[in-house]
Amino acid sequence: MRWDFKTAQQHTSWDEMLAVWNVADELDVYTAGWTFDHFYPIFSDSSGPCFDGWVALSALAQATTRLRLGVMVTGTVYRHPAVLANMATTVDHLSHGRLELGLGTGWNDEECVAYGIEFGSLGERFDRFDEACRVIVSLLTNELTDFRGAYYSLRSARCEPKPVQRPHPPICIGGTGERRTLRAVARWAQHWNLPNASVDEFVHKRHILHEHCAAIGRDQAAGLAEAGLDSGIIRLEPPFDPGQLETVASALRTHDLM
Repeated sequence: MRWDFKTAQQHTSWDEMLAVWNVADELDVYTAGWTFDHFYPIFSDSSGPCFDGWVALSALAQATTRLRLGVMVTGTVYRHPAVLANMATTVDHLSHGRLELGLGTGWNDEECVAYGIEFGSLGERFDRFDEACRVIVSLLTNELTDFRGAYYSLRSARCEPKPVQRPHPPICIGGTGERRTLRAVARWAQHWNLPNASVDEFVHKRHILHEHCAAIGRDQAAGLAEAGLDSGIIRLEPPFDPGQLETVASALRTHDLM
């Protein structure tokens, strides 16, 4: 199995986060590290400190040499997809082809209301997300993109240079919804993030994902392990301590879970 870690950049200092990533870069147990895409802390005191996930990721791309890295996951509600495509290709070059492109609809209305960002209903966010995925993939792979949707419109749009990784960095879509989220995973993603799920829930939703893949003629089953899981993300909580990574790595080696 692949093991990643996640440091949500809330209620912490930059030095604490950087120390964790520097240690992780030296431990071959960990394949990738992730930040999150929120401007306020979540599930805690939302008035506390929180660094921007993509800016932090750019710095971490320069501070590490081995780890793959991404934002788990980018809320497409926050940015125009053409802007996000340019951000993604830039970080892919900064990291010499180590970016994992995490995408999701976004869900935190508190941030959107505070910043005056249009939030919309759940259905509207999914419609906007579907358009955003089409725009991002097209910009990262095609010389010119023309697109006219309900939310976005592009005319002879360019995104240069193209990413180091071709046709584009691996896309990871996060979420649990069986009708819209898993259908988007089947259509666009190379990875799927199912947060905080039991084994039974994972197996059930994996079955739904396979049905969506079959409906569009895409096979994702080949890379799955027996239960379908080939990657786990270990979420660290602040205050961050690099020693946490050593402890977890030792446990994974002991139980032969690498």
